[in-house]
Amino acid sequence: MLHILQSAPPSAADAALRAMFAARKSVFVDLLKWDVPVREDRYEIDQFDDLNATYLILAEPDGSHLGSARLLPTVRPHILDSLYPGLCEGEPPRAPDMFEITRFCLDRRLRSAERRMVRDTLVTALVDHALDRGIAAYSAIAEMTWFRQILEFGWRCRPLGLPQIVDGAMLAALRIDIASDTPDLLAAAGIQPSATIRNSRRIAA
Repeated sequence: MLHILQSAPPSAADAALRAMFAARKSVFVDLLKWDVPVREDRYEIDQFDDLNATYLILAEPDGSHLGSARLLPTVRPHILDSLYPGLCEGEPPRAPDMFEITRFCLDRRLRSAERRMVRDTLVTALVDHALDRGIAAYSAIAEMTWFRQILEFGWRCRPLGLPQIVDGAMLAALRIDIASDTPDLLAAAGIQPSATIRNSRRIAA
């Protein structure tokens, strides 16, 4: 099940949101050891989780988290321009029709084949969301292993500057252009959504 939650404050009593924040804490804090805020010792929530964030969340019918991503408008403060502007050769790109993909999170309990299925479904959901909402491009920051995967997805993607070591990790900033043929480019590269995961949609304003 795909949930698209917009203008939802972190305190919203929504099972999908709470499961997502808990999964983010498990992945980014417990596993990857990121130094980011944690609330109630359960939820990873930072300063960008505000009324301007949009969340795409894949969940099981009971609300259990499978995968998720957060979108931030680039015309407002976001991670690339606020924290890592040096990853860009020039100024970090900003536009009303460009959003930043952050906190792309796959649940730790997933097995390898399930992770690939959830990953591909979430990637295609991001493209469909962009086409539905008139989003022309995404920006993102990724460690090099993930960056190489993103480049292999088949869509139009290019680095915004040279990779740099930041706090011991090699990071790169990138731009992904979205157009009407992007779903076909993904499909040609083998990125296919799972109908069993994405069987319905709920949009909360």
